[in-house]
Amino acid sequence: MPEFIGQLPKSEPAWNAISSVQSCQRYTQGIYFDCGNNSRLTLTILSPNLIRVRFSPAGELTPRRSWAVNLPDAEWNPSNFDIQETDELITVETEKIKICVQRHPCRMMCFDKSGNPFAHDTDLGIGWRKNQITNWKEITAEERFYGFGERSGLLNQRGKCLTNWTTDSLDYTMLTDEMYQAIPFFMSLRPNVGYGLFFNTTFWSQFDVGATQLNTLQLKTTNNELDYYIIYGPEPETIINTYTQLTGRMPLPPRWALGYHQCRWSYDSETEVRELVKQLRDRHIPCDVVHLDIDYMQGFRVFTWNKQRFPNPQKLIEDLQQQGIKVVTIIDPGVKFDPEADYQVCDQGLKNDYFIRRADGQVFHGYVWPDRAVFPDFMRGEVREWWGNLQHHLTDVGVAGIWNDMNEPALNDRPFGDLEGDKMTFPMDAPAGDGEDKTTWRETHNLYGMNMARACYEGLHKLRSQQRSFVLTRSGFAGVQRYSAVWTGDNHSKWEYLEMSLPMLCNLGLSGVAFVGADIGGFAGDASPELFARWMQMGMLYPLMRGHSMIETKRHEPWEFGQEVEDICRKYIELRYQLLPYFYTLFWQAANKGEPILRPLLYHYPNDSQTYELYDQVLIGSDLMAAPIYRPGVENRMVYLPEGTWYDWWSRESYPGSQHILIDAPLAKMPLFIRAGAIIPLISVMQYAEELPISEMRLLVAPGTGEFTLYEDDGNTFAYRDGMNSTTQYRVDLEASKVVVEIGERKGKWTPIQRKIIVEVIGFGEQQFTDDGSERRLVY
Repeated sequence: MPEFIGQLPKSEPAWNAISSVQSCQRYTQGIYFDCGNNSRLTLTILSPNLIRVRFSPAGELTPRRSWAVNLPDAEWNPSNFDIQETDELITVETEKIKICVQRHPCRMMCFDKSGNPFAHDTDLGIGWRKNQITNWKEITAEERFYGFGERSGLLNQRGKCLTNWTTDSLDYTMLTDEMYQAIPFFMSLRPNVGYGLFFNTTFWSQFDVGATQLNTLQLKTTNNELDYYIIYGPEPETIINTYTQLTGRMPLPPRWALGYHQCRWSYDSETEVRELVKQLRDRHIPCDVVHLDIDYMQGFRVFTWNKQRFPNPQKLIEDLQQQGIKVVTIIDPGVKFDPEADYQVCDQGLKNDYFIRRADGQVFHGYVWPDRAVFPDFMRGEVREWWGNLQHHLTDVGVAGIWNDMNEPALNDRPFGDLEGDKMTFPMDAPAGDGEDKTTWRETHNLYGMNMARACYEGLHKLRSQQRSFVLTRSGFAGVQRYSAVWTGDNHSKWEYLEMSLPMLCNLGLSGVAFVGADIGGFAGDASPELFARWMQMGMLYPLMRGHSMIETKRHEPWEFGQEVEDICRKYIELRYQLLPYFYTLFWQAANKGEPILRPLLYHYPNDSQTYELYDQVLIGSDLMAAPIYRPGVENRMVYLPEGTWYDWWSRESYPGSQHILIDAPLAKMPLFIRAGAIIPLISVMQYAEELPISEMRLLVAPGTGEFTLYEDDGNTFAYRDGMNSTTQYRVDLEASKVVVEIGERKGKWTPIQRKIIVEVIGFGEQQFTDDGSERRLVY
């Protein structure tokens, strides 16, 4: 804790305040406001529920940067709006919302069509001082705040001060502020009212969400211009759909990436990797991916292979592919400074001036795994292209995906072995980018990790043009979902990290990043058998299901914890594989609508106040709800059931919603429920995602009213973008005492192999048929 006693008082410079509106002028997409002393406020209406707000004290707005993550204003379809003026207000009204700008002094107020206020400026409005600009907004008593990217702690972020600055947050805790990801977006919810706010600044920024003043939200950045978007909901689904229109959506990953990933720092030799895969297959523990950490490299030089430990990587990977295993290799941004060792990555980067330089022109260096290292400037297009092409050193031997690490960036001022070394980052005054976009790292620091992931993604797309690849990153910014999956960095093998993982992943999902995971079992430290079993149960729910552990810890493979835990792990990994058609469809929804895969209950029940603080239950899609155990020695727990009827996954017992129930949860059981009206596709257990053609699919139907659209394609190529995919709509209804299941005609160009469909209605039995793509009606 900081020392308070004896500290000298400190005062900040006063804020300059926005003045009154002197005049206003309409233009094609919005309205300009002259606020005196050359200052200008601009409202741009991009869609009926999306407004861009920009303010410059100097009147001039910054030109669009090449690295901007937001969709250009000109690419939005024209949106109708009306303007009305009085002596007190200028009102801009769309089909969805009304924005009122007070003239004296200039303040902005937002209302929905029912007159409910949201995102109101306080009496302070907008202020600025040297290298800082801010906006104060009102917080109502009922408001809750979610998203903010990667955040430790629980779900609702109200009462916190949240900084957006990518940082190697090693050993983060519930109280950690700056994290690996910096995503300046949140959504605010209260009954029947909801909005999102994207703070469009790559500079250091901060949200004070009622921490300093209980009922005040403060947006602050070290930029000289205020730029943010207001997205009206009112429900989370609409907010996230619009936000991901603005910042982009994830590509559809290969189906194998949805399977189980096994990782450790490090499986450091070919022999060890082969033995690992043998154990997985002999023990019938499904797995699709093995990750190789830094020890596969020659002296930690990126894009090399250790000649002693991995003498023939191509043969190794070919052999693993025969067993259904894909290989993902780690890459860090630090390039070993090795100018006299015939190390091409270093030599090419120096020759072409691709590495970051200090303001005085000297090549910048820091210390990471290979000791002295230099760093590519990923803000430059030619550097990203060069780096992307370097992936061929890995793809040429069969590597199927890349894991980008240490890219906040994480580096020290001395060699890693020096215990006196301190963390550092690039000099803030060092040049970044080039051409008209040339700036400094003060503006682009937060973009470094994402642009490394972008370089990787674009390089793999070029090198593996016929196959989808997998990219994983530790650091990123808003829009990172366009290029990469994300994991929550270096967690610990402790119960509190297990508990924290669900709200962290849910808030990432509510920030547009759907393909997310946390290291199962915990990265640092030694998991107990009970903790590992419970973590594997919860990990089955993560969109990215990866087990990972740290060097010099106990091994964390499932069989290391005894037969009981191994059996539990197998059971839940097998369940993940049975649910792959369901998960794959959710990934399709994420790619097309931006919807999270792992969802807090408030996502579908935003008007149920019981869900606002509920962080330890999650929805997978809209139809499956899990209530994991995250405390030692616990064998039952309270579960909140939202409105409707819910069925226990294991016993098939039904429960009415809008109540809390007590559920038994012995070590082998994670409470899991199906929503009435749900239709869940299931397949037989496979040892890897593409082991066998799907010759049989079971549809588990919970009596009620609902529908589900199953998405399918070949799971591996980009043919789906040319229409080689299919969708089938299933619907269930109640008719008196009968249950009716309707199967729509399959749509699309992709045709699965001939298969048997078994439709099981809970409590009513099952029927089956051979699927030929035609519509059917089944009555129970």
